[in-house]
Amino acid sequence: MKKKIITIVGARPQIIKSSAISRAISGVFKNDLEEIIVHTGQHYDENMSKVFFEEMMIPVPNYNLNVGSGSHGVQTAKMLEGLEDIFIKEQPNAVLVYGDTNSTIAGALSASKIHIPVIHVEAGLRSFNKAMPEEINRISCDHMSTMLFTPTQSGIDNLIKEGFKIGVSEKASIDHPHVYHCGDIMFDNSLFFSKTSEDKSTIISNLNLEINGFVLCTVHRDSNTDIKENMESIFQALLDIAENSGLKVILPLHPRTKAKMETQLSEDLFSAINESEMIKVIPPAGFLDIIALEKNARIIVTDSGGLQKESFFFQKPCVILRAQTEWIEIVENGNAILADCDYNRIINAFNSLLTREEFTYPILYGDGKAADFICKKIVTQL
Repeated sequence: MKKKIITIVGARPQIIKSSAISRAISGVFKNDLEEIIVHTGQHYDENMSKVFFEEMMIPVPNYNLNVGSGSHGVQTAKMLEGLEDIFIKEQPNAVLVYGDTNSTIAGALSASKIHIPVIHVEAGLRSFNKAMPEEINRISCDHMSTMLFTPTQSGIDNLIKEGFKIGVSEKASIDHPHVYHCGDIMFDNSLFFSKTSEDKSTIISNLNLEINGFVLCTVHRDSNTDIKENMESIFQALLDIAENSGLKVILPLHPRTKAKMETQLSEDLFSAINESEMIKVIPPAGFLDIIALEKNARIIVTDSGGLQKESFFFQKPCVILRAQTEWIEIVENGNAILADCDYNRIINAFNSLLTREEFTYPILYGDGKAADFICKKIVTQL
């Protein structure tokens, strides 16, 4: 008999991550697993969700809670109510959650409260900054999970420090969780969709960009967008980078961040950015277009965890607009530099990476078959 898995997605990165598992379930494991997809609607803008389902050939969600935006409490409460009803109706063997969003914590809490095993993909990652909502979500989710799949060795190390045991012999349960180092499913996706992007994406030509002749930048975290001084610092640095390096800065911005530019930036800086021929603000890009931009950029500047990793996958240096990162491996290996929202650190990190000639890209994130590994463990160990 097939095991029924309910997959919870809600934010753009989760939709992307889920495609790797969905491919594995519909392919190698079609006789072993049945997947029910629940979209919480955490990202409600059509450009941030619908386009990704279409591009990634992900099945249309069986349920959409349409929770929309709101405070952490309001958003999570709506999810808890909707998810519990679905879980009781569907009676799954397990609930699978990704990463560290409100959808993640709502899925894990709803399931664990009614004794449904939780499977956490991207377990064990830590920024060691509990001021980040994501840090609270990921720690809490790990300690409610029955199966934990971590993409990195540092994730394993973090879980061991928190009391998790490796190689548990008992049947997987919330009291005896199984922990696995599986590699990164986003590496699976990057390999799978890289050729598709080359064939289908036209964004490089549409924007009239030169190969290795531009900077790709994304900004979306509350700690950057909701504090005026931080927004000013970041966007002043981007303007100076664009004007002094000769490289265009391409900014695919979430609607929320674009709106924040008008309220958080000074009138002079806002005008200078809009008038600059070297800065191009564009709508959120689909995944195939993002891959094309990543592969052809000279440098990536971002506060996105996903883009940090993808910069490494596509062998591009990265300036990280955060004080900490869960992906410490790429910083320790010299592929990325933590600059936070500090103007001088951003400029110095950018110049350092721009002039550096030698980078190495060791195997840090698995062999591109993490989704198959995860599905096999679900089938045999759950």
